[in-house]
Amino acid sequence: MSYVDVLDGRNQNSCRRDLAEDESVAGINRVLVVEDEAQTRERLARAVSADANLELCGTAANCADARLLFAEQRPQAVLIDLGLPDGDGAALIRELAAVAPETLFMVITVFGDETHVVEAIKAGASSYLLKDASALRVARAIHEMFDGGSPISPAVARHLLQRMQTPSEPKRAEPAAQLSARERDVLLLVAKGYAYLEISEALDVSVNTVGSHVKQIYRKLAVSSRGEAVYEAVQQGLISDLSSGRPH
Repeated sequence: MSYVDVLDGRNQNSCRRDLAEDESVAGINRVLVVEDEAQTRERLARAVSADANLELCGTAANCADARLLFAEQRPQAVLIDLGLPDGDGAALIRELAAVAPETLFMVITVFGDETHVVEAIKAGASSYLLKDASALRVARAIHEMFDGGSPISPAVARHLLQRMQTPSEPKRAEPAAQLSARERDVLLLVAKGYAYLEISEALDVSVNTVGSHVKQIYRKLAVSSRGEAVYEAVQQGLISDLSSGRPH
């Protein structure tokens, strides 16, 4: 039996569905978090749980678990990463939105390039935030979605506006920033959402050294935040494989 059958046909979930509807009427919206990185998943879960008008109905680290929880819990909103270990987040949005078109989807990812943004929006995403968004910003963005808005990270919005304003003539590509091998290692782990202490342990350097590398990375990329650094690095081809480089 597919998860669609579970969603549409399991009578034993009727009480849960009634409860979800009652909570929605009362102004409490149920939110599912889909994120494979444990640190980020926990941060997003805390952001939802800390809001009195939001209820965390589950967390999933992959597409398979997300499908099951979605069918069982019927969330009103889903916070979802695009790079999941067993599938593409945009494809999962399209799949779940086809089953429950009333559900709102918020992408929270390190990818701020045009291709990922457009694909996610086409799939059904109502909001698009980069992973450096604060817990307060995430909670506010969820409420903005429920109020009919489409919150988006400033770095992503700026990029899309620049793309729309770009002349039709092809522009000469800007040279990529010259990062050292160690700076690239640090940047990859920063992109994956790891804290300075975790990075220092993974690379066997001090926390202060990690901070110095991050400052140099920001300077070379001409950015001032984690999200902007990751976005620029992806744009310039400095990092691409986010499935490797995990701290041990």
